[in-house]
Amino acid sequence: MNADALIDEIAVLPAESREKLKACLSEVSYPKGHVLLRAEKVESGIYFIKKGIVRAYANQNDNEITFWFGSEGQTIISMKSYVENLPGYENIELLEDCELLELKTSDLKHLFETDIHIANWGRKLAEAEMIKSEELIISRQFKTSLERYKDIIQYQPDLLKRVQLG
Repeated sequence: MNADALIDEIAVLPAESREKLKACLSEVSYPKGHVLLRAEKVESGIYFIKKGIVRAYANQNDNEITFWFGSEGQTIISMKSYVENLPGYENIELLEDCELLELKTSDLKHLFETDIHIANWGRKLAEAEMIKSEELIISRQFKTSLERYKDIIQYQPDLLKRVQLG
């Protein structure tokens, strides 16, 4: 996915606002196994997946509990770091070599102050992350492992070909 498509996944921006936002994006690549975000650390960046798959996990009683998989077109963000500038809860590990677009939170917040279209885009980004979190909570609370597996088959079938699920 290119930068324009990734931006449009969240909300379409006027051309001038789009160019301002794109000017703050940096292309980065990391190898499979790299931990992009770490729990207990304040993260200063937001990432958009151009190519690759990642997983979010938390450590619990010396076990890694995976609770989310992300792939092309999705956002990687520690909402606790983004909103409160506090250490996040999750680790994000790359399950494939990944190509990402990085956006520094400080740059985005500056754009919010100077461009209402980007501020509204940021609101849409936060809303999408809130819905993602809500879906994860509901899935964990009310669905069995089998139902969650069926959801992966239905909504993320490509994931099964690319990731070994335990």
